[in-house]
Amino acid sequence: MIRVVVADDQGLVRAGLCSILATQSDIEVVGQAADGDEAVRVVREAGPDVVLLDVRMPGTDGIEAARRLAGSSSRILMLTTFDMDEYVYAAMKAGACGFLLKDAPPESLVEAVRAAARGDALLAPAITRRLVEEFVRRPAPGSAGPEALAPLTPRERDVLTEVARGHSNAEIAGRLFLSEATVKTHVTRMLTKLHLRDRAQAVVLAYESGLVRPGDVR
Repeated sequence: MIRVVVADDQGLVRAGLCSILATQSDIEVVGQAADGDEAVRVVREAGPDVVLLDVRMPGTDGIEAARRLAGSSSRILMLTTFDMDEYVYAAMKAGACGFLLKDAPPESLVEAVRAAARGDALLAPAITRRLVEEFVRRPAPGSAGPEALAPLTPRERDVLTEVARGHSNAEIAGRLFLSEATVKTHVTRMLTKLHLRDRAQAVVLAYESGLVRPGDVR
């Protein structure tokens, strides 16, 4: 059973998300929150597998809440809209594993929750790739240099490049002529060597180190 907490300051949106998830036999909503502070408290009490976290909430916003929850085992999916694009890069830095547009169809919501619970980062959709490219044009001070990738083998760097381009393990396997199991092993070793939590953080590092540059997505 996938345990989920839903945090959104709009009651109707929150209720709608909970209703959709409640129709799934493998998903259980174990908590709700209307602001960032409440979200942090509920997540720490309930210990969910996945948190749906609205970017913009009163008081403590979703990004600050994500930062506070970075040490937890919960996977964070940010709820966003097109007019909040500027928050996406900050959310990735804060530890979010993916993003979901509020107007996404119900099946996308359900699959996003399942993907997050599996440990996948929701970075493949074209909208997310465009957002990443836009906001890594202006990396924050102290961004990583090429030396940050020194622990990686050449093949692991190849895999990181493909991850940063938004490709799934299956797609990477086809592009690099590897088995999917081998790709998964490379990804695991890459994350361990670079002390990264997930693929989302790997994407940020790949851009900040210059391994992948804006526009280099194909």
